[in-house]
This record gives sequence, structure tokens and C-alpha cells, in this order.
Amino acid sequence: MKERVKVMQTIEKTLERTFVSELKDSKDEVVLLRGWVYKIIDLSQVVFVKLRDKSGIVQLVTTKEQIEGLKLENAIEVRGKKSENEKAPGGIEIIVDEIKILGKTYYDKLPFEINSFKNKAALETQLDHRTIALRRPEIRAIFKVQNEIEQAFRDYLRYKNFEQIHTAKIIDSSTEGGSEMFTVNYFDRRSFLAQSPQFYKQMMVGAGFERVYEIGHAYRAELHNTWRHLNEYVSLDVEMGFIKDEFELMDLEEGFLDYLFKHLNKVCKKELEMYNIELPDEVKIPRITLDEAHQILLEKYNKKSPIGNIDAKGEELICDYVKKEYGTEFVFLTKYPVSKRPMYTMPDDKDANLTKSFDLIYDGLEITTGGQRIHDYEMLKENIIKFGLNPDDFSFYLDTFKYGMPPHGGFAIGLERLTMKILKLSNIREAALVPRDMKRLTP
Repeated sequence: MKERVKVMQTIEKTLERTFVSELKDSKDEVVLLRGWVYKIIDLSQVVFVKLRDKSGIVQLVTTKEQIEGLKLENAIEVRGKKSENEKAPGGIEIIVDEIKILGKTYYDKLPFEINSFKNKAALETQLDHRTIALRRPEIRAIFKVQNEIEQAFRDYLRYKNFEQIHTAKIIDSSTEGGSEMFTVNYFDRRSFLAQSPQFYKQMMVGAGFERVYEIGHAYRAELHNTWRHLNEYVSLDVEMGFIKDEFELMDLEEGFLDYLFKHLNKVCKKELEMYNIELPDEVKIPRITLDEAHQILLEKYNKKSPIGNIDAKGEELICDYVKKEYGTEFVFLTKYPVSKRPMYTMPDDKDANLTKSFDLIYDGLEITTGGQRIHDYEMLKENIIKFGLNPDDFSFYLDTFKYGMPPHGGFAIGLERLTMKILKLSNIREAALVPRDMKRLTP
């Protein structure tokens, strides 16, 4: 008896927490687990408790006495012995020695079922109780994938000799001369929430960083309440100096997406399987001018397009076309007209009415806008005037261009849009941890 006490005391001192995902490779016979009560299955003679932590679910074998007072979603700590069982999740179950309740529950009824096979709660209900909805493994999986998208973005660009920056989100004027801005009272001065880090990332190229990227929030006061719009979103921004043309930027983004899909296939296999997603092993993206896209839509689908752009239906149809013709869900649309692009966009060499810009459409949704920027001070100043704007309002931005700004350009990817399309989600708010749209300011 004394020897057993000594052994247990030794275990007590040395035992460290094991995550569910680590159980299979762990050499420890006795393990310490922490997590939430996901399910309780009472079979009279024996009680199975499913424990859920951030990494997975494991089956606990307990007695009635051990689970006394236990409720779904209690936060608990468990000590027990590993045992192989082919019928248990992951082929391992834990024979419980002790259960401690670390976090009590104070509910009469859960807002919706967390442990049901199928999620039956409406999206609005899930968003009203966001932290409870996120306890469902398949919803948490969305943000595992999203986290890996960000990580891949950083890794790929660092490999390409880019540096990460963080720019101001409270600004003095609109970064693109637009009107869809949220205003902020900044010590009795009228200021705005940034639509993008556009001006600042260009300025950092000129400051000598040459190649920069940013992962940060952006704000659009758009009066839209659709499956594809958010008023606060995460933007993956890139700006690159000393470029030859906009095609160099498209090459960079194509390379990133190819790297990303390989990365997700490697580290998010379980999460992709939850959504029945099979990502291609290689990403190759065709490039079609906007004018060619208009002709394809008209000839193949009898679809007329708005001047200088394509609408949401056009995005769906052009992706249908490239999937049939090229076997991909991606397409770059190039050569947008000057009238449809911001004042800093470089005009095309062959046609001054067009620009050296592009959009990337993925599975029927635009996820990227990019292009080469005007780098000459006088040319940029003149273009600002052509757009009906006052260069004096942009002096903080223009000043950098007086001192040898190199040819440069960049693009921005909407993180939630990319996540939504990778996992084939039906609404962009599913891909936002705490979404902000026209109606939602809480939680």
C-alpha cells in the first residue's frame, strides 16, 4: 500500500497535461487530460464520457460514482490509464482513476446541441452564442484552417524576402478617395477607420523595406448585408518594389496559393475531411483580359456584363468556364479600365484607357484586387487631379514619391473570403471569428 502511495505521489509531481491529439504517440501509461464534457453515455454497468479538448475527442471509461454531478460542458481534469480499443475514437480510451470538475456550469438548457452529429442551429443563433457554437469541432476546424492560411502567408512571403509591417488603422483621410468610410471622433477631430493599408504599404516600399506584407483588419462602411460581405474583415496585403509589371505580382500570388494548398493538404487533413474538401496538388491560374471575359460570358452564356466590370453572376459563370476549359477554380481577370480603378493604378503601356491591374476570382467570388502602381511623383499628382481630388489632401502620401520611388505594385486577399471558398461555406460570417456586419455589433 505504501509503495502504491509513493508511485501515485511521484505521478502527481511529474505528470503533465497531454492533449488528445498526443495520446497515440505518448509513451505514458498514465495520463493527465483537461477539457470539456462532450457527451455522457450511461450503459448502467459502465459509463462512457467523451472528453473534448482543442485537439480532439477521447473516450473515458468511468463509474457512476466518478461522474456524480457531472454535466455536459463541465470543464474537467482527468487522470487515467491508456487502453487500446478499436471501437473508441482514435483507437484509444482512458480508464479513469479520478475526475475533477474545474469549471462549473450554470445553465438549465444549452442554447443548441453541441454534440449532435449534425449542426441544426440556424446561423444567426450560432452567432448570437458564438463561443458556444465554436465548441463544435467542425466549426473550430474552420479557424484551424484559417490559422494555417495566415501561417502559410507569412512563411511563403518571408521565404521571398518580404518583411511584415503593421500600419495605422485610424487615419486622417480616405486611403483611396472613397466614401464608404467609418468615421471616428479622434479627440474632437474627424478621422476614419482604414479601408486598407494601401498608401502606407506603398510608402514602406519607398522607405527602403522594398517588399512588405501585412495581416490586419480593414473596414468598409458598405450598405450590404449578403452572404459575401463583412464590414470588418482581415486583409492579407502585399506590396513589392522593383517589379517589371503586374504579371510578376500574379506569379507571386499563384506561387503563394500553390504553396498554401500543399500546406493545407499536409497539416489540415482532418479538418478538410470534415468538409469533404479535396484541394488540388498544384495551382495553375489562367489569365484572361476583362474584355475577353465579357466576350466569353456573352457567347457561351448569353450574359451581358456591366461596363468595365463583371457582376456577381458573371464571376460565377466565368469560373464555370475556366473549370471546364482549364480544370481550375481560379482565374485572373486583367486589364480593367482606368475609370474602374483607384487613382494610383498604373495605366497600360498599349492602351491608356486600361490599367495594369487584375482581380483574382475563386470559385465564383472575387478574393483579390491588385496591380502595378504609379511610381512617378508628377504622374501620380496629375492622376489625382484627373480623379477630381486635391493633391494637398494626400501630401503625407505623395511626399515619399519625390525621392526615387521604384516601380512597384501589390495585392490584397480577403482572409474570410479565401477561407469560405476553400471550405465551401455558404456564408462569409461562418469564416469570421466574431463577425461584424450591418446589424451585428455583439458579441
